[in-house]
Amino acid sequence: MSDQPSSQQPVAPPKADTSDAKANETSTIVSENKTPVVICIGMAGSGKTTFMQRLNSTLHQKSTPPYVINLDPAVLKVPFGANIDIRDSVKYKKVMEEYNLGPNGAIVTSLNLFSTKIDQVINLVDKRTSNPDSKIGNIIIDTPGQIECFVWSASGAIITEAFASTFPTVIAYVVDTPRNTNPTTFMSNMLYACSILYKTKLPMIVVFNKTDVQSADFAKEWMTDFEAFQQALINDRDENGDGSGYMMSLINSMSLMLEEFYCQLDVVGVSSYTGSGFDDFLKAVDNKVEEYNTYYKAERERILKKKEDDEKKRQAKNLNKLMKDMDIGNTDADADVVSDNDDDDTQGEVLRDDDEIGRVYNFPEDRMSELKDDAALQQRYQDAFEATAKTASSTTAENIAKYISQTQQ
Repeated sequence: MSDQPSSQQPVAPPKADTSDAKANETSTIVSENKTPVVICIGMAGSGKTTFMQRLNSTLHQKSTPPYVINLDPAVLKVPFGANIDIRDSVKYKKVMEEYNLGPNGAIVTSLNLFSTKIDQVINLVDKRTSNPDSKIGNIIIDTPGQIECFVWSASGAIITEAFASTFPTVIAYVVDTPRNTNPTTFMSNMLYACSILYKTKLPMIVVFNKTDVQSADFAKEWMTDFEAFQQALINDRDENGDGSGYMMSLINSMSLMLEEFYCQLDVVGVSSYTGSGFDDFLKAVDNKVEEYNTYYKAERERILKKKEDDEKKRQAKNLNKLMKDMDIGNTDADADVVSDNDDDDTQGEVLRDDDEIGRVYNFPEDRMSELKDDAALQQRYQDAFEATAKTASSTTAENIAKYISQTQQ
């Protein structure tokens, strides 16, 4: 049974109180006794949803049931009960039809609609997990298989930041172990994990799934022994014969660069089919929660404090600029104005010249009638016109007519 009420509208997110008081609750300082959040991220086919089902089952067996959230709007069925399901609020197929979108575009749009009510989700989760009678041990979140729709979208960043600002949050990057036996594919996956780590700025656990099919010992060795990875790269080139010098050089350089990245990771191998390795995964989650409270929490608080100080400086700067433009606070009593420079008693009034005729012309005909009554003025206009006006000779007129006719041909 979902805690989130179903909506009758095809694409409308759940109703929520959007008051400032509730919105500010999403930015509360993370407490060490808060329930940890595990965000499961993985490429399509990596067994991420099956991993979520096995993790849910393991936590129930330990009498610490998790609070489950499903953020995949396109999935038809999930093998676990979700407390909050995005499909209750957003209808994926209706989004495709209404907005004329493809599969990936509809997933991004569905996440955008859901993220508009993330404050309601955070408040609901916080209320359920902070209950003293609650036995909830973890909050686990399943994300879409189209990994780029969540990791690199604005809605994915909003959702991740909202949880990370309220709860200690850990990223679980699920890897398909059998598909990564090739050194080149393995390096591509590690680069993707590195990009997610620096994008989210959260503790990460690399989970090598499907160890019942392929053991993850080779991957752990490659991450700790540079020479072993080099030898595997050489063997793969000799067997397949498709390794170019450029590709070999590139992968070698990336493997050297990622050595520092590997030091920041916890690596576990699990089998979602048999359930092996999940105890190690839960221990890794506990280690990452301690790491979050020790390092990431302080860093996030520093970033938030810096943003708050920058905002205050910006507001103060804008206020000073506004006051300067309006001359507010100018107490210079010696400033001169026009009226202060007058020596007489006119109080700044401009007097009319003595020879100025006091007439007011309201309409043109009043002016024309006045001119007609002045015979001397009309005679002066006539004399001036006769003195300056000239009549055009017949030769000049003929030349003008000839020029006009030539230009029109």
